[in-house]
Amino acid sequence: MRLLLTVWCGVLTIGYLVKGSDDWVKTPTKCEVCKFLVTELKDRLRETGKSKEILRTGHGLDERKKKSIEYQKSDLRLTEALQDPHVCDKILEYNVHAERKGSNRYAKGMSQTMETLHGLVNKGVKVELGMPEEMWDKPSAEVTNMQRSCFKMVEDYEEDIEDWYYNHQDQDLVKYICEDRVLRKGERECLYEKFVEGDKSSEAKDEEKKQKKKKGKKKKNKVNGKKGEESDENNNKSSKDKLQDEL
Repeated sequence: MRLLLTVWCGVLTIGYLVKGSDDWVKTPTKCEVCKFLVTELKDRLRETGKSKEILRTGHGLDERKKKSIEYQKSDLRLTEALQDPHVCDKILEYNVHAERKGSNRYAKGMSQTMETLHGLVNKGVKVELGMPEEMWDKPSAEVTNMQRSCFKMVEDYEEDIEDWYYNHQDQDLVKYICEDRVLRKGERECLYEKFVEGDKSSEAKDEEKKQKKKKGKKKKNKVNGKKGEESDENNNKSSKDKLQDEL
């Protein structure tokens, strides 16, 4: 997918050029859904993992009949991590970064495209996206699709998550849930993708090259201008010395 920018009567209109017959809204893969579900669940558990609180469970006033349970291994901690609020609600904090590849398309923070568009608006350019400006930063169709798939995945694999929590916390959650249970062989590629600064689409790379080329020209012009000033200064100095010799 490529952005199509059209200027008509001073108004910037944004459209999309779509490759092939694919819909411009890309459906997140099962791998991507699992990857970000587990990422958010691990973050939730990490936030509460340092607690040394001891919970007392049981009925009645007799403390001797109550059991002591570490919060780190309690039902309460798992319930809070999964449901309070629901872990899949965190998916709505992600945005589509179309300039990136693979699962790195999904990340928190404003995308490069939207930063550019907001920058144009701030400069007084009228930009039309076919929707009100207040809707620009709302979760996209891809992200809401991922959230729905996340809810379904938690429901389908809740017993496996509980088994990991109570019996296998020494094992990596991504491997235990996604790699070994949710995904088949050939569906796991996104689990090993890591974002690096150079991991961008060809369009983004071309744009960066253009910007670097412009900066290079400006720097070259500045250097040439400085050399010209030095040359003029030397010529003036030479003329002055020559005049003094004649006198």
